[in-house]
Amino acid sequence: MGRTLHIKVDDEQYEWLSDVKEKRGLTWRGMLIHAAEDLETPDGS
Repeated sequence: MGRTLHIKVDDEQYEWLSDVKEKRGLTWRGMLIHAAEDLETPDGS
């Protein structure tokens, strides 16, 4: 079973995030996982 997240972003942020997501071939879940992994990496690389 999974959980659902809901966030609100303004139109400009949504467009930017959507463009990044599409360019990388990711899902919204994939975007969130990548961001969390990057934040957990000590040197940010």
